[in-house]
Amino acid sequence: MKKQAKIMYPFFLGILFLGLVACGGEAQKESKKEEGELPFLGQKTIDTFEMEGKTVTDTAYHKIADFSFLNQAGERVDNFTVDGKVYVADFFFTSCPTICPIMKTQMLRVYEAFGDEPDFKILSHSIDPEHDTVELLAQFASDLGVEDTRTWHFLTGDQEKIFEIGQTSYLTTAMEDKDEPGGYLHSGAFVLIDQNGHIRGIYDGTREDQVDRLLKDIPKLLKKEGDHA
Repeated sequence: MKKQAKIMYPFFLGILFLGLVACGGEAQKESKKEEGELPFLGQKTIDTFEMEGKTVTDTAYHKIADFSFLNQAGERVDNFTVDGKVYVADFFFTSCPTICPIMKTQMLRVYEAFGDEPDFKILSHSIDPEHDTVELLAQFASDLGVEDTRTWHFLTGDQEKIFEIGQTSYLTTAMEDKDEPGGYLHSGAFVLIDQNGHIRGIYDGTREDQVDRLLKDIPKLLKKEGDHA
């Protein structure tokens, strides 16, 4: 088998950031998305090679990197937790004075709609893990009315790893910034991930109309057993 060509298509497109809100920032214009099949977002790699006398093209889509954090019950949550599951990821911190309360109100809508679905999860990553301990996240979840960890995981762990996975895997903003309210900068993105760890949608979690779209898009993935691995 002889590899003939390898083509990189980096497309960290504006769609990944349009319509998203950062703490202290303004809402930006929303990108339109076609109805029907959800796109694969992020970088993709196309390999072309010869096999048995035929030219074969293989496409590898952007995928969430390996991770391991603790949830509000002190349980380890990693890639195996969401393997074969559809999930929504976001980034927040419990003392956030700006967009986080709005985001959690909107995420509650997602939780209430799909909380009983065994193949669906929510991963909310704290970007202030030193303050947001397991115990504090447990109280935070309880105050929201989330009493179990089967669906919605509030995560804490190594801060640099949380920043890294936010920015390089989920393609969203998650960083320390002393000039921002609360000392952190993060987007209001709700990131929709399919059963194989691919990004299939990014939504502004501070806007009801975009969360409405998310609620309509989740079932499109749940009914599928497995897209491009």
